[in-house]
Amino acid sequence: MSASAKLPPFDPADPLGLDDLLEPEDLAIRDTVRGWAADRVLPHVAEWYEKGELPGIRELARELGGIGALGMSLDGYGCAGASAVQYGLACLELEAADSGIRSLVSVQGSLAMYAIHRFGSEEQKRRWLPRMASGEVIGCFGLTEPDVGSDPGAMRTYARKDGTDWVLNGRKMWITNGSVAGVAVVWAGTEEGIRGFAVPTDSPGFSAPEIKHKWSLRASVTSELVMDDVRLPADAVLPGVTGLKGPLSCLSHARYGIVWGAMGAARSSFEAAVDYARTREQFGRPIGGFQLTQAKLADMAVELHKGILLAHHLGRRMDAGRLRPEQVSFGKLNNVREAIDICRTARTILGANGISLEYPVMRHATNLESVLTYEGTVEMHQLVLGKALTGLDAFR
Repeated sequence: MSASAKLPPFDPADPLGLDDLLEPEDLAIRDTVRGWAADRVLPHVAEWYEKGELPGIRELARELGGIGALGMSLDGYGCAGASAVQYGLACLELEAADSGIRSLVSVQGSLAMYAIHRFGSEEQKRRWLPRMASGEVIGCFGLTEPDVGSDPGAMRTYARKDGTDWVLNGRKMWITNGSVAGVAVVWAGTEEGIRGFAVPTDSPGFSAPEIKHKWSLRASVTSELVMDDVRLPADAVLPGVTGLKGPLSCLSHARYGIVWGAMGAARSSFEAAVDYARTREQFGRPIGGFQLTQAKLADMAVELHKGILLAHHLGRRMDAGRLRPEQVSFGKLNNVREAIDICRTARTILGANGISLEYPVMRHATNLESVLTYEGTVEMHQLVLGKALTGLDAFR
């Protein structure tokens, strides 16, 4: 740089200049999703959260399909074919509004649609994916069970052959979108090993009662899936995979979105804390002028933008076909953990106002308690990394 070259001004909203890493199309997608969330979610989400409901979810899904946010990193069948970085930016903006909205999109695109896109037959792809991409059909993903969480190989849901049909029995628990889904991707044990099934939710014997009394992800539909002798034709099974590598590869894809999304919740809380610190006065001046408050804000900004940089790096690796599952675990473990800490610190800056739904901080903090443990608990990701670092398996 020549002595006469002028440095760009410092941007408090982008202190590391990370926007310089983005292409115009990346920025356009981010702005589209941010604008949609500002218009359709932020004015209402505190009320939804307080009531523990997500009204108009089908309409929201169709709108998300209209802006290309459903299955957006998949190719063909009406999907947008966006890059991994663009999908990540969308997850960040959606979770900056609310984790429940990002979960709706992640489960639809990175779990249900991804499973059908990667492992389904051509007939299954044509039947389901275009309508799921448009939001006409909502999907869910049934892996976790009431008594089986981190050890999916111990699942009790089972599908047996009866002539050319399959008969499915079992329970799945904590299933996002379950009560409003038109298709459920359900994983079950069979004589051949664990298999995935595309289950129309209007099948006799299938029900999805909604789970109530949640204190996290309240602006989200969460359900139990109940399958009592659900009879499915032979072509309901996903032919492309047998074994746990099927559902686990889907989870890895969804976890990648969480790496970005958690930073959205953190950013929203951080911005609320900065705005509050500039205007809230104590001892005759704004609290943002006190050293302890500035120290908190500085530490929050460092972890927030380090997390976004990590997410961007992982996205570039995914786009290059070089992203390993262990690296996704690295990102989810770090970013969700740091996001929760940012929210808790923001709450201290807001004081008593930090627990009010007039501000987003406590809502994000309680949502992140679910994000911390779903799609792999802290301990599971620590053990994934521990095994990768030492070569020794501590899972059993």
